[in-house]
Amino acid sequence: MPRALWKGSISFGLVNIPIELHTAVRNHRPKFRMLHAKDKSPVKFERVCVQDGKPVAWEDLVKGYEYSKGHFVVMTKEDFQAAAVEKTRTVDIVDFVKAEEIDDRFFETPYYLVPAKGGERAYALLREAIRESGRIGIAKFILRDAQHLAGVEVIGDAIVLSVMRFADELVEVEQFEFPAAHGVRKQELDMAKALVNSLAADWDPAKYTDQYRENLMRIIQGKMKGKEVHLAPDVEPRQAEVVDLMERLRRSLAQSGGAGARPRAASPRQARAAKSHGAAKRAGGRKRTAA
Repeated sequence: MPRALWKGSISFGLVNIPIELHTAVRNHRPKFRMLHAKDKSPVKFERVCVQDGKPVAWEDLVKGYEYSKGHFVVMTKEDFQAAAVEKTRTVDIVDFVKAEEIDDRFFETPYYLVPAKGGERAYALLREAIRESGRIGIAKFILRDAQHLAGVEVIGDAIVLSVMRFADELVEVEQFEFPAAHGVRKQELDMAKALVNSLAADWDPAKYTDQYRENLMRIIQGKMKGKEVHLAPDVEPRQAEVVDLMERLRRSLAQSGGAGARPRAASPRQARAAKSHGAAKRAGGRKRTAA
């Protein structure tokens, strides 16, 4: 089993279950280092003072908050200690809410909660209780000195903890202007719906691959062998402007073979999947940054 990122317990009411926190996502894209073009040696980056242009040692660094351009408040170790909440090793569930009430924008990085030795039976009990309730636990916990909000849900046989954003971290949608629906013509809508239905498919995550990563690895592997790899360019470049929406919809339908497409009824499998769609896509590695 991979090494745990964090060990502690999950708590709800007076119940505490020992658990381990394990990452649920991974990044396969290649990592690069900056090299000196002349001799291909790695380059070190120095911390340089913008005022005197001289390097600054780690022991001479302090943290500052820039409250206006060029003006800082210096924060000490004691300041951060005073602001810190009590460090615990507990995922403390404070509420259980309906899954459909949570906006997906709140979710960030998923982690697996794995039972520690001796906690298997209590873990299974909590998992089945959450599953049958159809709700998601809302919890708080401390990871790397910072307090996080988290959603605790069941996916398969696992209890998954997803780090969540706090409410004030979401940008208000009212800051933007979006077009109203009254300008949409029925003929355009019918054709757009036909296009959507022509592309309907069962969810298969393995179907969608990272073409950019695959291209990078082909080039890297070729260079390792002293070969030059030539990749085929995109067949049709994207056009920035849609001149005739109806014509573009017709062409899209023709390409998808869906000129006579009709809405497809949801299969029993799709109906079951729809209920847990939000949870499944979060655990499947939606765009999130590692905590």
